[in-house]
Amino acid sequence: MKYRSTRNKDLRLDCAETVIRGLSEDGGLFVPVEVPELKKGELTELSKLGYCERAKNIFAKYMTDFSEEELFECAEKAYIGRFEDETPTPIVKLGDGTYMLELWHGPTCAFKDMALQILPHFLVKSAEKAGDGKKTVILTATSGDTGKAALEGFCDVEGTEIIVFYPQNGVSKIQQLQMQTQSGKNVAVSGVVGNFDDAQTAVKTIFTDEKIREKLAEKGKRFSSANSINVGRLIPQIVYYVSAYADLISDGEIAEGEVVNVCVPTGNFGNILAAYYAKRMGVPFGKLICASNANNVLTEFLSTGVYNADRKFYMTESPSMDILVSSNLERLLFELCDHDDGYITALMNSLREHGNYCVPNEILAKIKELFAAGYTDDEGAEKRIKTLFEEYSYLCDTHTAVAVEVYEKYKIETGDETKTIVVSTASPYKFPRAVLKSVSGKIVEDDFEAAKEIECISKLEMPAQLKGLSEKEPRFTGVCKREEMAEFVLSTVGGES
Repeated sequence: MKYRSTRNKDLRLDCAETVIRGLSEDGGLFVPVEVPELKKGELTELSKLGYCERAKNIFAKYMTDFSEEELFECAEKAYIGRFEDETPTPIVKLGDGTYMLELWHGPTCAFKDMALQILPHFLVKSAEKAGDGKKTVILTATSGDTGKAALEGFCDVEGTEIIVFYPQNGVSKIQQLQMQTQSGKNVAVSGVVGNFDDAQTAVKTIFTDEKIREKLAEKGKRFSSANSINVGRLIPQIVYYVSAYADLISDGEIAEGEVVNVCVPTGNFGNILAAYYAKRMGVPFGKLICASNANNVLTEFLSTGVYNADRKFYMTESPSMDILVSSNLERLLFELCDHDDGYITALMNSLREHGNYCVPNEILAKIKELFAAGYTDDEGAEKRIKTLFEEYSYLCDTHTAVAVEVYEKYKIETGDETKTIVVSTASPYKFPRAVLKSVSGKIVEDDFEAAKEIECISKLEMPAQLKGLSEKEPRFTGVCKREEMAEFVLSTVGGES
């Protein structure tokens, strides 16, 4: 299996090389030259296996330059003993035909663990294959959860350093503490004045800055990314969609071939893009329902074909979705425009220079055939958290609530009663003040006091890895401006600023 750039379709690289690079030098994102297909009956066979075996089977289709032994070793190190149960991705049935796919039972209590626990192992194996002895510098911008999950995954991993930037006032207190208190000799964290899009745009600029890359090379180092732009993030996300369908088979909820919809809360489009690739592989997914918060740039685009990032930015109670520039959408557009790399380059240039672009009706028609989209504000999510708790004794976080609210609206608007997987992306205890206000109406300013109140109300204990944050002293409290990020990177890795 070879990979090419969305901005250079003639480029051909092995998967290991794409994992190392993270982002193509031309600014494009790597995509598989072909999407592998599942064989007839393969989903039923996968339903009989554990998560690691399922993962190895899917990895082997995308990562043909890795041996099966290497892939299984990576899967075991990532998923065995790092999650609460033997099943990293439990499914909770919520009423007739609705299934909550909980992806937050890992060490940082967010869905990003599913990919970022295994990415460091992929990267180490990839570096061994490269054989050039270079140290890898992971450079990442986060809207909240990626940062901690990446820090946790790469902490003290030999041959790597990791630098994480987060919007200074754009993450929850618990998310911020998770990053600021991170242990490890090879980690660095900084806040950024501005929002996530500011941080992410600056990181992409640093990645493609030839002078900065040269300075790193002089130090025997190279950049890679832990963001969802890295293929090593995307492939593990495909796995949990295939696995979820297999679980529904093994649980007797569906028969192989039965169509199931998927509803995903997303800001950067990576999570739902993985569902798209699973569908392309042959998983019988129907509509892919994209759920947004008040920053509804994706809802507008998927409905109209007009992408406009030049709009008001809202800071919401679902901060991991507070994004106006959805990087992974570029991959979908590349697939839908018949791999016209020149066209994609023109779209992305328009987005960078003018803050917008528009796709023609033929591409919009393809989008509408695949996707549905909707959004809700904080008030809608708050009401949904309360309803879920009152009707099902099910407690969810603010991002998951956005997905459920959008899904319920979708059912009313379309009458589509197809069984649906709703992706639950974070523990409710990552956003305790908002969750407490939703279920009780009570306003508490301190996250940990709010968490105690939730424990009393729900009888659901706060995860130990979050509860212990209140006793930790922050290590990384610095903040820099967007134009100072390159200097911070170079000073951190020992280059000249």
